[in-house]
Amino acid sequence: MNCWEFMKCGREFGGLKAHELGFCQAYPNDGKQCAKVAGTLCGGKVQGTFAMKIFDCVKCNFYNSKYYQHNNSKFTSNCNNNNCDI
Repeated sequence: MNCWEFMKCGREFGGLKAHELGFCQAYPNDGKQCAKVAGTLCGGKVQGTFAMKIFDCVKCNFYNSKYYQHNNSKFTSNCNNNNCDI
């Protein structure tokens, strides 16, 4: 399952908000690793680079779901108070 399916943001091809907001930067190739893509939408706001958004991503339901492909990422859900175990 891709992030746009899980989050129902409507920014995929044919999505309800694609015309208004444009396609998600993770669409169509990075829907299972959206945290690594700059410019994705989260909480109604466009997010920045990985370094800028990772602390928000680790709180995301999709990022913490079985559908997100972490691929042995150094970043885990062990982030709190803007500190991550690397």
